[in-house]
Amino acid sequence: MAGRVGFHSDLTTDIESPADEDGVHDSFSQLIEEQCHDHHDVMEMTSLELEEESRDDVMHLESPVYLRCDSEPQQTECLIEERWSSDTLKVLSSMPSRTIGRSRGAIISQYYNRTLQLRRRRQSRPSIQHFPRAARPSIRGHLVETDADELEEDDNKRERLVNNLQNLSGSDRVRMLRVMPLSLAEKKELRMLVLNKAEHSLSQSQIPCCSQLKYYIIIALRHGWYGWLSFLSSLQLWQTALKCVGGRFGTGVLSYFLFLRTLLFFNVFLFLVTGLFLVVPQAVVHPDRDQNTSVASLWGLEVLTGAGYFSDSLLYYGYYSHQTLQTKRRCSESINGTSCESGLSYNMPLVYFFTIGAAFFITCIILVYTMSKSFGQSFRIDKSKGLLAIKVFSSWDYKVSKKSSVRLQRANIGTQIKELVAEVNREELKFSVLQRLFRVFIHMVAWLMCLGSTLACVLAVFYFSEHMHKLQKDAETRSRAGTNPSGGVLLREASLLAVPVLVSGINLILPGFFNAVAWMEEYDSPSVLNYVSIGRNLLLKVSVLGVLCHHWLGRVASEPEKLGLQCWESFVGQELYRFLLMDFIFMLLDTFFGEFLWRLFSQKALKRKRKPVFDIARNVLELIYGQTLAWLGVLFSPLLPVVQIIKLLFLFYMKKVSLMMNCQASGKPWRASQMTTIFITLLCFPSFLGASVCVTYTMWTMKPSAGCGPFRGLKTMFQAGKLWVQELAAENPNLSWLASAHAYLVENPLFLFMCAVIFLIVIYFHSQVVDGQRKIIELLQEQIENEGGDKKFLITRLQDIHERKRVVSPRRIRGASEDSSCT
Repeated sequence: MAGRVGFHSDLTTDIESPADEDGVHDSFSQLIEEQCHDHHDVMEMTSLELEEESRDDVMHLESPVYLRCDSEPQQTECLIEERWSSDTLKVLSSMPSRTIGRSRGAIISQYYNRTLQLRRRRQSRPSIQHFPRAARPSIRGHLVETDADELEEDDNKRERLVNNLQNLSGSDRVRMLRVMPLSLAEKKELRMLVLNKAEHSLSQSQIPCCSQLKYYIIIALRHGWYGWLSFLSSLQLWQTALKCVGGRFGTGVLSYFLFLRTLLFFNVFLFLVTGLFLVVPQAVVHPDRDQNTSVASLWGLEVLTGAGYFSDSLLYYGYYSHQTLQTKRRCSESINGTSCESGLSYNMPLVYFFTIGAAFFITCIILVYTMSKSFGQSFRIDKSKGLLAIKVFSSWDYKVSKKSSVRLQRANIGTQIKELVAEVNREELKFSVLQRLFRVFIHMVAWLMCLGSTLACVLAVFYFSEHMHKLQKDAETRSRAGTNPSGGVLLREASLLAVPVLVSGINLILPGFFNAVAWMEEYDSPSVLNYVSIGRNLLLKVSVLGVLCHHWLGRVASEPEKLGLQCWESFVGQELYRFLLMDFIFMLLDTFFGEFLWRLFSQKALKRKRKPVFDIARNVLELIYGQTLAWLGVLFSPLLPVVQIIKLLFLFYMKKVSLMMNCQASGKPWRASQMTTIFITLLCFPSFLGASVCVTYTMWTMKPSAGCGPFRGLKTMFQAGKLWVQELAAENPNLSWLASAHAYLVENPLFLFMCAVIFLIVIYFHSQVVDGQRKIIELLQEQIENEGGDKKFLITRLQDIHERKRVVSPRRIRGASEDSSCT
């Protein structure tokens, strides 16, 4: 029976059952009634009938495993009997789940008719992708004698089907074979018959030269297309490395590296936008420098602080011109005189404003789309048992032939099977009331400790940044009075790193404290542990970033004169550069001391073979923290995404090498089915939304510096677009509608609020659709289980009736034989 069943994965083909399934279902009740009637009115059985019954004993046809039921031992014993009655076999062969009432010959006949119709309509070449796919073939013919005429008829139908398949084109032939409800062995046999017959016919008749050339061109184009697709797949960034990580450490660690690659693509997009529209035009046409803002640095700290040489470069906001950039005029002498052509003009303030706005808007669309798509993929109904069966029986790619690729695929499949098995075998621990109260108390104490430490660190950052702000104002006052001591420049530049070092140190130390507290809580599930760690680290990062934004926009931007700043935007850009660089340096230190040295100490000193486990929560929140700094700094430093790209590239290879050398897989395998969705959600709402609010607040309300940048002389950065619209309306009265459109769509915050609401509504509706689909799938699965129970009940009843009939019949025959002998 197994050889007759074909599994089809083409979900686009509609399943159609031409037989009347209701009649098949009704056959159960009719057959039960007939058996009950025969049980009450039993006729005498001859020896031939008994012999026929003995032939019905199918010794090697075991009952299916899914028919067993622990709750019904009597029915289970009937189902696992070694002998099946002929009536039971007939019912089994008529079940809708196994047949549509057609034999193998009927299937071949049906597809012979289809191929014949396809040949007749060959000129129009209809698509056969939408042909209905039949159900699985019947087991009716199993161990049932068939007539020679039927076998001959089946062979004739098979021969005609082979002839029709031969006359089809290659693509139509493949599609037709694919949708046939036959086993792979029978499909392969049909294909070999078609090919052998085609070769025999080709040997008898010579193919014209033009046809041969056409076939060679088609084959060459097909090979070229497949080679191009293979080349494109090989161009995927870090594909082999990601397979190695996933095969050795599982989907949880793999989700971290996939998230890192996603952030890299976001930063590449930001760099392309700002580089093409801001950096390249400004680099081509240098601004007129009306002040000397270059600062000489003698201590080499400009690489760490971003000051000195970098303060007057394309890296920061203050370098960009506030005028309309124009190329040089071209003058040519002619008979009529000298004529000059005006060069190209480029309104830098307007382009700066709209480039930043467009970059954030497109990033928002990409994030919302990615998040909604990820929701649909991760929150679908995928039962672990079903996924485990799919992974075991149909996950191997037989096209893989390279040894290294085979090893990677084997390791990857093995790790995924371990995760699925662990999820299937996972059992919820049952605790008593006192144990539950104790666990709740431990969780409350742990959360109080984490919240208290987070609050203490946030207050430390707040007061320390305020203290450093006062020191900078005092140093500026002393420098103006001429009482600045020797070495003050060095101390002043070094003091700029104090707040970044403190914040990076907190981000390094406090997650370790969170892990210690989580170890005290003793979480059973590794996934729950990761989610709790992500929540605590997220609370820490969001709180620290909120304090820093208040420091930059509330202290530095409100009183730049007291700090001696001619361009507070460039200073904020330098601050973000320092925080981004310090974060990378401390991640290097954490990788070296927390993973490499700890592994050496554990193996050499403690004599333990265990290695540390990769901390997914802390590393992911570090990525989100760095990306938030990059988004905050795009306005003040257009080239800050380049720094983030370099950081992510180094970070990927550093983490990969450290992971392979210093870490081990988790002792409890677990499947991270929703990790990527959670990462994208955290990147969208706390990170991108917070950065967008800060940038929008700066452009709408903060006053730009009067001596630098493209928005000098304006009350807000937002006025650049308004002045441009007014100039267009003054030059061309037909464009006066732009002023009102700008006022209602850009100046009015209601429009931005409506856009945000629309995005949220789209996400909400998409999640509701996914949730509705999940409920429908759950109902369908429950219906399938109920129908399976019904079938099991009916088969048990049939087998029970037959067994009782088998017991009564020999007694009647034995009595009848005794009576005949007496007479």
